[in-house]
Amino acid sequence: MQIEIPEGFKEYALQLLGEVDYERFIRALAEPPSVSARLNPLKVGNIISSRTECKDYDSVVPWTKHGFYFKERPSFTSDPLFHAGAYYVQEASSMFLECAIQEYVTDPVVALDLCAAPGGKSTHTRSLLPEGSLLVCNEPIKARAQILAENITKWGHTDVIVTNSYPNEFTGLTGFFDMIITDVPCSGEGMFRKEEDAVTSWSMDNVQMCAVRQREILTDIWPTLKPGGLLIYSTCTLNQYEDEENVRWIAEELGAEVLPLSIKEDWAIKGNLLSGNSFPVYHFLQGYTRGEGFFLAVLRKRKDSVQTDEKEISVCSKVKNKKKKDKQPNIEIPEFCKRWIKCPDSYDFQVQDEGVVVIPKSYKPHLEMLRKTVNVIQAGVMLAVLKGKDWMPVHPLAMSVMLNTDAFVKVELSYKEAVAYLRKEALNLAPEVPKGFILVCFYGLPLGFVKNIGNRANNLYPQEWRIRSSHLSDFCLKA
Repeated sequence: MQIEIPEGFKEYALQLLGEVDYERFIRALAEPPSVSARLNPLKVGNIISSRTECKDYDSVVPWTKHGFYFKERPSFTSDPLFHAGAYYVQEASSMFLECAIQEYVTDPVVALDLCAAPGGKSTHTRSLLPEGSLLVCNEPIKARAQILAENITKWGHTDVIVTNSYPNEFTGLTGFFDMIITDVPCSGEGMFRKEEDAVTSWSMDNVQMCAVRQREILTDIWPTLKPGGLLIYSTCTLNQYEDEENVRWIAEELGAEVLPLSIKEDWAIKGNLLSGNSFPVYHFLQGYTRGEGFFLAVLRKRKDSVQTDEKEISVCSKVKNKKKKDKQPNIEIPEFCKRWIKCPDSYDFQVQDEGVVVIPKSYKPHLEMLRKTVNVIQAGVMLAVLKGKDWMPVHPLAMSVMLNTDAFVKVELSYKEAVAYLRKEALNLAPEVPKGFILVCFYGLPLGFVKNIGNRANNLYPQEWRIRSSHLSDFCLKA
């Protein structure tokens, strides 16, 4: 694979890296990219056999507990466990986020993943945060926010809220977050090997435009971080303008301390590439680390750092408060629905659009504040919808770890049956399976619901999620 590197990039990359590192970097760009994934500890933890038995498994990602590489890219679409949320396909370098969270987050926090779609860092962060934490995942672009919500649903954790707002819309939430992850839009130099558009659209003007936009985003979101809170800043680019220079700007202009991370020498992570700069930052460079280009820095907000004017914030909040509340239908929630989840006393049951949503009581005050300020598109878990006179369990319940699996008859599907279910085809269950709502599973993990009517089972898998490929693969993470 030959990549036509832009001349302008060659000039400054050679100067930044030096001849030896640059040549090694360029040679690596001609090699195929690695393929990696991360297990969902909420659903499979370390018990999944992929690490020791799966023929497609290669080796572990050394800077994360649940990450691993594949020998080559399999057909994930054909693996039911992928759709069940057993694992997430994620670039290995970006899993380095784990080192920052493990080192500096020890108590429950309210965290924000600001530019979260499609959900790799959000699902990873939610797996790492201490119990009792709340994660807000935000994506400004509406279509991408829907993809984010789908991936969050599959991951299954209840203490997550998905929002669809621009950074400046969070301004009214002064000091709301203990930690903010800003994987900011960038020039994408670290993705040259994987994304042709990153190469063809590259220019120094675009680099400078990205650097300015990143500072605007950080300025908008900075007031929402508590004094003493953590900012994790990352890009998938290489240049100093979007990386080291922006970190220095955050520290000097916004008011922050750059924090070190404990890393191992054999990970071959590069440090600060600018001479005369001693603050710790971390570069993943193709040719040295197995993965794509990635940059990360961790900063702690000083108590005397820059704050947005309080008067402006209060006015903004009052404007948001004027939004009219949606009228909810007067529908009584049956008691049997409450038995569909674990620990029902920990949740509020709410009727929304003739459906039942359960909201963890622990974060209701946070949710109310968010709804006054930003566009919340998903909170809690949709439990059931009313179809005629029947309450029907819905797919988000099947994906959630709050699901009480003992409340339903369970049927284990074969691989072919599981793929047929994901295509939203009707299933024929064994004669002894009773009529009613059935939870279908694959390797013990819920895939979703069907309604067994005797001669067939109506498929309740979401229409918009169904897979369209007729391909059957010999790949399965537990094969």
